[in-house]
Amino acid sequence: MAPRPPFPPFDEQTALQKVQAAEDAWNTRDPERVALAYTEDAVWRNRDRFVTGRDEITAFLREKWARELDYALRKELWAFEGDRIAVRFQYEFHDAAGQWWRAYGNELWEFAEDGLMRRREASINDVRITEAERRVFGPRPATERGALLPLR
Repeated sequence: MAPRPPFPPFDEQTALQKVQAAEDAWNTRDPERVALAYTEDAVWRNRDRFVTGRDEITAFLREKWARELDYALRKELWAFEGDRIAVRFQYEFHDAAGQWWRAYGNELWEFAEDGLMRRREASINDVRITEAERRVFGPRPATERGALLPLR
């Protein structure tokens, strides 16, 4: 795999770049593209699921975006040190029945020297919302990059 700059150890600028790159990639909803940011043997905990390797990550993301329709995500840097970054995030989607949801969560990331993520642990909670309560509409405009996420 090609290296994925920026590389650890991270400073505030490079950590912010890594977070925005992840947000941008996930908002494409392209499982193959997103999976390329992870090592071949990456390990994930996503809610109650454990996923190992790029092929399983790709399959997981295909399933996710088949269920979570019109998915739109925002990530925010929480902390960083060395080869690790912590983020909080929110995303919105609707299910096949048309019910809208907002998912709140935290992720812990660990990177290899080549800038690929080798470990991702995600804790996520879903909250039922109405369509009128939505606030995340597609990819983040450049003018909103770095804006803090409201809790409610």
